[in-house]
Amino acid sequence: MTRFIYLDNNATTPVDPEVLKEMVPFFSVYYGNPSSPYRLGQEAKQYVKKSRIALARFLGCEEEEIVFTSCGTESNNAAILSALRTTGKKRVITTATEHSAIYELCVDLEKRGFEVLRIGVNASGLLKLEEIEKHLTADTAIVSVMWANNETGVVFPIEQIAAMCQEKGVLFHTDAVQAIGKIPIDLSQIPVDFLSLTGHKFYAPKGIGALFIRKGKQFEPFMRGGSQEMHRRAGTENVPAIIGMGKAIEILSQNMEEDNKRILQLRNLLESRILEEIPFTKVNGDKEHRIVNTTNIFFEGVDSETLLFDLDQKGIYASGGSACTTGSLKPSRVLTAMGLNPIEAKSSIRFSLGRYNTEEEIHRAVDEIKKSVEKIRKKLPKSS
Repeated sequence: MTRFIYLDNNATTPVDPEVLKEMVPFFSVYYGNPSSPYRLGQEAKQYVKKSRIALARFLGCEEEEIVFTSCGTESNNAAILSALRTTGKKRVITTATEHSAIYELCVDLEKRGFEVLRIGVNASGLLKLEEIEKHLTADTAIVSVMWANNETGVVFPIEQIAAMCQEKGVLFHTDAVQAIGKIPIDLSQIPVDFLSLTGHKFYAPKGIGALFIRKGKQFEPFMRGGSQEMHRRAGTENVPAIIGMGKAIEILSQNMEEDNKRILQLRNLLESRILEEIPFTKVNGDKEHRIVNTTNIFFEGVDSETLLFDLDQKGIYASGGSACTTGSLKPSRVLTAMGLNPIEAKSSIRFSLGRYNTEEEIHRAVDEIKKSVEKIRKKLPKSS
């Protein structure tokens, strides 16, 4: 029996053992600075290049279009701030359900005099495409839409939005942090200008991300210093983490389809058992257009913090929403944007599965979730 059951893979994933094994020599053997001209540095540089090629092949782009960063948040900031600088325009279009890495940046931009238009979603969390088309004007610097929502798993029609932006001559950025490894992506076929990702969502270490910058698109970095990353991101490269992310991408390239089939079966098992065996529950978000590993479930009459605490005591780890906002007393922005009232939003739990979950874990988890929900509901005041 495992120590715990981890059902929060949208927050982060464990480092794959093969990834860790690949990284180890770069702490003490191939530890050179890639900018150094001598052999030790040039060896490190070649290994960084190998990882860049692996990521480019996975995304369907050229290696020169990949810039390594520290995380998805940095990549998101870099793309949007660059677009504002290079275009000189002061209008950003995004959605009401973006991750805080985009949402809070846009709040800050508004304070500095920029205009931000947030496109709403329907009750299923699906984007109102006609609203983007309606407001997509020549004075827009950039449109930024996440590929897959981190709380509900709902997938947005990135191909359509990218084509709309291309037709209007407006830059388009997508936060693909939750999409990598769950949705096939081919940037040779989709006119995305900027794409953000981070390694720790697909079994690579924390502290490493990347930004895709379409060849021919202007880019002005906000980090100044050395000439690393083809003059687009200053600072000595995090070589071990880059190597780890490259290995994680190689593993995804080989196993993604098989892994996703198995994870989908487990997600459906978890979801169906909860809906069938625990009364007054429902799935938040569209059931069809979503990534395979995620379900967000409303438990009527159950405070999510209370339920999560009870599950934590049993060694079952899930989430009330984004890991970057957990601890906030406010209800989920994503769920309230979908029309849930604050009480409903604070009675919802996100379960996100991963490569290492098993069927036995899912059954154990549901059994314990049932017990916890029953216990919490018994303590509710009886209605007169």
